[in-house]
Amino acid sequence: MSRALPALLLAFSLPVWAAGSEKKALTPEEQAVLAPLAKVFDGIAKHDRGLVKEQLLPGGMVTLKRSDRIVQMSFDQFVEHIPATGKEKLEERIHDPLIRIDDDIAIIWAPYIFLIDGKGDHEGTDSVNLVKKDGRWLIAGIADNGRKVRLGR
Repeated sequence: MSRALPALLLAFSLPVWAAGSEKKALTPEEQAVLAPLAKVFDGIAKHDRGLVKEQLLPGGMVTLKRSDRIVQMSFDQFVEHIPATGKEKLEERIHDPLIRIDDDIAIIWAPYIFLIDGKGDHEGTDSVNLVKKDGRWLIAGIADNGRKVRLGR
């Protein structure tokens, strides 16, 4: 690979990232792509494993990067990992999502913060792959990195 290629790719990607940081209204299709992820977050907040599972394509995987550790689990394991009961208020928030759609596949790339009882626990970036099946967007895979929230958040 040419040494100039990485610099060229970076030059072309900068306007995309800059454009992604602007607040713009989501198109109806972008809203449809984002909906399953919003429902997963809602299911986590409500301790509703069924709601989470309904958004996931069977057979998918979650990959979590924490420090130097990589943890992979099936969607079934991920759903079981969600507390079914409890008083802890769990909430994940994303902002400035970058959404790309090509026919029946899509990706969401978004910074996130995960809160427990209203206090930031960890933050990072979510990368979510989706497929459209029978006219409905489903999450096919999730990867995220995470680090402890910096003070003041």
